[in-house]
Amino acid sequence: MSRTALLVTHTGRRRSTEHARSVAADLIAAGFEVRVVAEEADDLDLPGVLPVVGPEAAEGAEIVFALGGDGTFLRAAELARPAKVPLLGINLGKVGFLAEAEINDLDTAVRDVVERNYTVNERLTLDVTAEFDGGPTIESWALNEISVEKGERAQMLELLVDVDGRPLSRYGCDGVVCATPTGSTAYAFSGGGPVVWPEVEALLLVPISAHALFSRPLVTAPTSTFVITVDPFTTLAVLCCDGRRVYDLPPGARVTVRRGALPVRIVRLQPRPFTDRLVAKFGLPVHGWRGSRQ
Repeated sequence: MSRTALLVTHTGRRRSTEHARSVAADLIAAGFEVRVVAEEADDLDLPGVLPVVGPEAAEGAEIVFALGGDGTFLRAAELARPAKVPLLGINLGKVGFLAEAEINDLDTAVRDVVERNYTVNERLTLDVTAEFDGGPTIESWALNEISVEKGERAQMLELLVDVDGRPLSRYGCDGVVCATPTGSTAYAFSGGGPVVWPEVEALLLVPISAHALFSRPLVTAPTSTFVITVDPFTTLAVLCCDGRRVYDLPPGARVTVRRGALPVRIVRLQPRPFTDRLVAKFGLPVHGWRGSRQ
C-alpha cells in the first residue's frame, strides 16, 4: 500500500527550500507519495511531488512535515488537524518551540518516519465563537492561544470576563489571552503567564497590561468556558487566533472560548523531558550555579 506525506515549508527562505527538497527526495525514494501545497510547488521545483490545494490537503496522509519555524508549524497544523493526521515539526527557524526535531536531526527524523519509529501525542486546542449584532457569527480555533485585543493603539479596551458562567472581573486593558498548555510558552508567557507542561490539561487566561488590582494570570480546568464581552461603549477590538486568523470585533461583541473539539496530533521521535526543552530553547543557566561547587 502506498504511503503519503504532506510537506509544508517556508519557501521564502532558500535554506528551508533546500532542506524540503532533500526530505521530499528521501521520502519518494522510500516509496512515499509526497504532497506539497500548490503555491509552494514552483519554489520547491521537485519532480515527483503532487501539488494539493484546499483544506483537504492532508486527507488520507500518514504524516505532515512542517519544515520551518513556529509560524510554519502553525500553518501546517491548520491542514493536519481537520484530517486528524500526525504533525512532525522540524525547526529551521530561530526558537522553534513547537518543533520536535532540529535541523541536525533531519536525516534521522526522516528515517524514523520511514521506519514508523515514532509515537503520537494529542495536544489540547481551543475553539472560539464570536457573536455581535448586525454581523455574522465568527468561528475559529487555535493551538497556542486566542486573544481579544484593542484595535486602536491610543485607547484602552474595556472587557468583562466570565468564567464558567459567572462574572470574574472587568478589565481596562490592552487585551486578554486565552491559551493552551502548548501556547503557555508563547504569547501568554510574554504577558506574564505561567509555563504549563504540555501533559497538563488546563486552560490559561492572561490579562494584558490590565489597569486593575486583580490582573493575575489564571489556570482553570480544561472543561472551563471563558466569555469575553467587549464593552458597548469602548473602542474597536480584534480577535486573533494563533497570530494567523484575525477578525475585527465591534463594541458589544461576545467571545466564547472553550476546549477544542479536535486536538492536534503531534509526532514524538525520541521523547525527552519538557524541562530539557525549556532549558534548550530559553538558554536557561543550569551550569555553574552555586549548588555544583565542591
